[in-house]
Amino acid sequence: MSVRVLLADDQPLIRSGLRVLIADTAGLEVVGEAGTGAEAVALAAELCPDVVVMDIRMPGMDGIAATRVITAGGEGAPRVLILTTFDEDAHVYGALRAGASGFLVKDMALDDILTAVRVVADGDALIAPGVTRRLIAEFAARPAVRPGAGRPLPGSVTGREREVLTLVGRGLTNAEIAAELTISAATAKAHVARLFTKLDARDRVHLVITAYEAGLVTTGR
Repeated sequence: MSVRVLLADDQPLIRSGLRVLIADTAGLEVVGEAGTGAEAVALAAELCPDVVVMDIRMPGMDGIAATRVITAGGEGAPRVLILTTFDEDAHVYGALRAGASGFLVKDMALDDILTAVRVVADGDALIAPGVTRRLIAEFAARPAVRPGAGRPLPGSVTGREREVLTLVGRGLTNAEIAAELTISAATAKAHVARLFTKLDARDRVHLVITAYEAGLVTTGR
């Protein structure tokens, strides 16, 4: 089945270019277009797309606010891929905290944008490499936080899950977590899956953010 895409950008020329690009790509289809954040929210509810390709700066409700509303539906809600000209750090962090599963800039190669749509639709996360480097640098520039001294985790998170979350925050894959904790890859994957549920996280990007905010990962780790 095709990945159903909703385009949200206040520039008709950008929407037109993306629509043509996606129309020529097997497995993807544009089901609607919005010129404002409010329109994106309304069409997302009406059309139930798999992915919303969202600009940030739009009149009225901006893309970050629209992302927060669209992703608030929890499981089954459309996933949001931010595609914008403006990649300031505040926008990156704000978009990810609002529930976006990806963040790209418009000067990326067209094939990379199409790949990102598929990756996000499959339930994973993708951030432009340059943006990722800056996001990590922003975390690293913060004063060191004593482990556990940040935002508290829910009481349902077990000690083992805290260990797993710490390793996710350090960028380890499930296989690497399994090796680090001497457990099976299947067990590591199960712990990560439970963290998604307990922390209401949509993907690993949000687990990483939570690990930093909880003080589980610091500049010295």
